[in-house]
Amino acid sequence: MGASMARHLQRAGADLVLHNRSDNPRLTELVAAGGRRAASPRELAEECDVVFTMLGFPSDVEEVYLGADGLLSSARAGAVLVDCTTSSPALAERIHRAAAERGVEALDAPVTGGDVGAREGTLSILVGGGAEPYERVLPFLQRMGKLVVRHGEAGSGQRAKLVNQILVAASMLGVCEAFGFALRLGLDPQKLFESLAGGAAGSWSLNHLAPRMLQGDFAPGFYVKHFIKDLRLALEEAKGLGMETPVVDAALRVYGILADQGKGNLGTQALWALYAPTR
Repeated sequence: MGASMARHLQRAGADLVLHNRSDNPRLTELVAAGGRRAASPRELAEECDVVFTMLGFPSDVEEVYLGADGLLSSARAGAVLVDCTTSSPALAERIHRAAAERGVEALDAPVTGGDVGAREGTLSILVGGGAEPYERVLPFLQRMGKLVVRHGEAGSGQRAKLVNQILVAASMLGVCEAFGFALRLGLDPQKLFESLAGGAAGSWSLNHLAPRMLQGDFAPGFYVKHFIKDLRLALEEAKGLGMETPVVDAALRVYGILADQGKGNLGTQALWALYAPTR
């Protein structure tokens, strides 16, 4: 997703400095199109007034921002650092405080819309942090997404994304269970999809992921392992509120089964494998 988002900025004329923690052909393509490669987050931050990050887990975010060779070790005064990873709200708040001590602005801006949204520039971007730095980077965010909303101060973007993930969890469970039920009733799943996608049962998960899952296409638009991480973050926040979360609990249980089967690097639609009868 990060490569697709960077490509939109590049096409808009942004002078890109790029860093990836592992070799990646997409990074090579961006460099070939005019971007410059930085050897580390520290080196990248030395050159940039605006930095976007897209990482996997909160531990990655902590290392890239707060580590000895991280962005905040060399970020320019007045720079804006924007993390698009779905991560911990508490960590977003901690990064914001550490950035403020160095005269740097930090925003949390997780995205939703999957790999397709990233490629097409139609992501929804949920932002937490100060109003002034938000306005400064809004033109960049609007190149990467069709809907950009600031939800409040630091951590608010992450909390809004966790709400999104609970909705997605409920939707994916419903899609897979419903189509598993349909198969056992002897109904044609493709005809059923055509009948339901435009009606009251329609959803992003149904319209975008059901066709993939019914074809046995489990290639990741969003990894199972990352979805489990997000659900655990939502559960942690809910526990702090003293709130019961039966949907999150159920989703963690079934996605945990997938992960235990070694399927953590598949897309979230791979949940279908637990419902479809073996053929």
